[in-house]
This record gives sequence, structure tokens and C-alpha cells, in this order.
Amino acid sequence: MPTRELVQGILGKIESVTAKVGVIGLGYVGLPFAVEKGKVGFRVLGFDRSAHRVDLVNQGKNFIGDVDDEELRSLVADGFITATTDMDRLGDMDVLIIAVPTPLTKNLNPDLQYIEAVTRDIAKRLRPGQLISLESTTYPGTTDEVMKPILEQSGLKAGVDFFLAHSPERVDPGNRRYTTKNTNKVVGASDPASREVAVALYRKTILNVVPVSSAAAAEMTKVFENTFRAVNIALVNELTLLCDRMGLNVWEVLDAAFTKPFGIMPFYPGPGVGGHCIPLDPHYLEWKAREFNFNTRFIALAGEINRRMPEFVADKTMRLLSDQGKGLRGSKVFVLGVAYKKDIDDPRESPSTEVLHLLAQRGAVITYHDPHIPHFTEHGHDLRSVPLTAEALNRADLVLILTDHTAVDYALVAKESVQILDTRNALKRVDGPKPNVVLL
Repeated sequence: MPTRELVQGILGKIESVTAKVGVIGLGYVGLPFAVEKGKVGFRVLGFDRSAHRVDLVNQGKNFIGDVDDEELRSLVADGFITATTDMDRLGDMDVLIIAVPTPLTKNLNPDLQYIEAVTRDIAKRLRPGQLISLESTTYPGTTDEVMKPILEQSGLKAGVDFFLAHSPERVDPGNRRYTTKNTNKVVGASDPASREVAVALYRKTILNVVPVSSAAAAEMTKVFENTFRAVNIALVNELTLLCDRMGLNVWEVLDAAFTKPFGIMPFYPGPGVGGHCIPLDPHYLEWKAREFNFNTRFIALAGEINRRMPEFVADKTMRLLSDQGKGLRGSKVFVLGVAYKKDIDDPRESPSTEVLHLLAQRGAVITYHDPHIPHFTEHGHDLRSVPLTAEALNRADLVLILTDHTAVDYALVAKESVQILDTRNALKRVDGPKPNVVLL
């Protein structure tokens, strides 16, 4: 157990908002977190290996959609947020929040290289009384089994000399209702002192904090949340494949089903799953389960179904062109939307990238429009968004809606397109008959 003096020291700094807060990784999670801490008076130092990103922050220039431009400018101007590439300054911080990527390898195994590298950086400079909290999504056991041994190579002990916790990020890019501040925050640590300190920190800026008994419980909570979504999306995607065979409108079926006031929750199909969580997190849990000789068959099947959707969309595109008497090779396909979800500028793990790649491989001539992503590079394809005009729609043999951005003029799309494959039911908002529209 740590001395009460050590615990009271960090708690006093947190309560008086004098604790120096370091945020490692200034991306979709780290920068919004830094802004929330800065808004209540903490002095926040952001760490990032990208000198370009650090320079932007220090100039008060925002690059994350969920951060308010003026809030960031004001916090930087007033000295509440600064950024650096200098990892030697980690030792100056009272609190260190880790928000680095946790990708998968090509074999769908966890890739913890960024967490491990940052943890080694901290271990070299670790001092008594610091709180380290991991926010990156990962498999249950990462905080205690991977981070803790590395940090304790410093000679200091977790829960005795320093505090170690896990509080998984719950960021939903583009969500204007639920932000960092008003989204319930799960906080777990494997010793009482670390949990007490971490809960105190998060309660300074987040309306409702939910403590759990261990870091592993917090890690499991996050991967379950996203696995829940992945499995339910897979269910409606599989229903979509069946309805396609049966000649039924899956959107009509789902809209009718969701009128039931109990026992059901709305999920909708699409060209696949994207973003930083749903395509990745279930595989973290699947991988960890093997350590316990446990086969997560349900989760594996959901991933398999969701990964089939881009191929299905490409095949359906080819079928629709064939119905026009055209082959896919040489046909002009105009794609609307390459972001992984509507109204954001984030293409990470977007199913659009795989659909575009499959169509291009088969010889289609691809152009795209996305009001949020002007330039797009993936799978060796380097494309720029073209204006959405009647001429651009007229020239296309098929218009393929992959992301249903609100800013798109869907009335124009419906009026000027020869044929449309709508994978998001975006044209539902356009009144009148639409004989040129085929739904997923």
C-alpha cells in the first residue's frame, strides 16, 4: 500500500487543479481529452511523435472534428494547452494519459507496439506519485500484464509508488449529443489507491464516472461494447444478404421491426464496418480468449459476415451494370462518401476503401465526392473529391452511395443519375418515385 501522504499529495493536486496533465497521443481521443482538462483549469502538455501535429496544436490550429476551433485557440493562447515531441518531459507530469493507436496485424492479432513504446518511455522517467491511465482500447489484461511489468522495471511498484489505471475512451466522432464531458466514464484499477486517484481525476471533467473493480474489468467493458455493436450489425448485414436472395427490401423489414416498443434495438446494414473500434476490438477479445482455450465462435462469425459486405457491394454493382448491358471493366462508377460514417472526416478502416479497391481491381473507372474528405489515398489509389454536379452524375454509369453525408444534395443525385446503388438508404429522404434507385 502507498503511504497516505503519497495518495493525498496527488489527490490534492487534482482537487486544486494544479496537477500537471500529460496526454500522449493527440488524435481523435487525446486532443478532445486535453481540451476538456484545459477547460477546467488544468495545465495540459500534449505529447506526440508527429512534429507536424505538435506544431498545429501549439499554433492553436485544430485538426479534429469533435474539437471546437475557438476553444482550442483560446486554451492555447492562455497557456492551458501546449504540445511537445520531447519525451523527457514525461517525468514532469503528475498525470499521464495514454491515447495511442492499437491496430491489428495483417493476421488480425493485437498490435501493442505503440502502447509498449510509450510505456517504456514513461518507465525511464517514472517518479513516485504519478498516475498513469491507459485510454487506448485493448484486450483485458493489457494494463496489468503488459504495462505494469514494464513500468516496474523502474524499481517503483504500482499501487505503492505510482498509480496505474485503465479508463477506456468512448469517443463517437461526429456525435453532437454525447461528448467527452457527458459520456459516462468507466474507470478501473487493480488496487484501491490507483482506483481512488483515477476516479478523482476523471470526476473533475466528466459528469458521471463508473468505477469498476480492476483494470481488466474496464478493458473487458470496452471490448464488449464494441463487440455488441459488431455482432448486431453483422446480424442485419446477414439479413441483407438473405433479403437480396429473396427479393425483399431489407430496409422495409427493419423499419417495420423497429416499430416494436420493446425487446429490439435499431441497427442498420451497410457496405461494411469502419472506424477505430468496431472492425478491430472484437478481434482483441477473440485473440485473448484463445489464452483460456475458449473459442468465441459468435464473435468470429460476426467478423466474417461484416468483412464479406464490401465484396457483396462490389458484386451487386457488377450485377446492376450487367443489367444495363455493361461490364464492370471500363464502366464509370461515381462513389458518394469515403468516410466510415456520415458527417465526419475520418476514413479509418472505412469499408469504402475496400469497395473502391475491389471495383478498381476489376477495371471500373472510379471518381468520388465527399464533402468532408477532399483527398483520399488507400490501396495505392490516389483520388481527389470532385464536385457534385449534374454533369458528374450524368457521366456515371452507376452512382454508388457508401456514406450518407447530410450535406449531399440527394434530390440532385436522384434526379440526375442513370442508376444508383444506395447502401445506406440515403435517398429515403427524397420524395417521389425513384425508379433508378436500388437499395443494398
